[in-house]
Amino acid sequence: MNKLFLTIVLLFTISITNATIKTTIVQSNTINKIQKIASKKDIRTDTIHVDGNCNMCKSRIEDAALIKGVKKATWDKYKDQLIVIYDADKTTLLTIEKSIAKVGHDTPNCKADDKVYSKLPKCCLYREGGAHTH
Repeated sequence: MNKLFLTIVLLFTISITNATIKTTIVQSNTINKIQKIASKKDIRTDTIHVDGNCNMCKSRIEDAALIKGVKKATWDKYKDQLIVIYDADKTTLLTIEKSIAKVGHDTPNCKADDKVYSKLPKCCLYREGGAHTH
């Protein structure tokens, strides 16, 4: 009877130990996978000069900057600066600048097409010296 009881206790202890080991291994593997994914991301914050004048420009510029890979884009109309947070594995600053130029706003590396620029609302014509911000 004692041997049977000890055998049962031993088997129970072994099964609990195996379950604990398996859980620890699964948790460890999960943590390793998360760390690998996190370490692979190349999240960057950069500033791009973007010409514009007003709050309509702000909306247009920020919307154009929000392409795949961009997490956040905020344009300051007083400094003509766009702050972008993006995943450098998914996009580049040049790609972001091209997207902004397509909607009529100049950046250091991409000039907006004159036809696109000329279709902007009058208050947004930043190349004209007398345009006012609002």
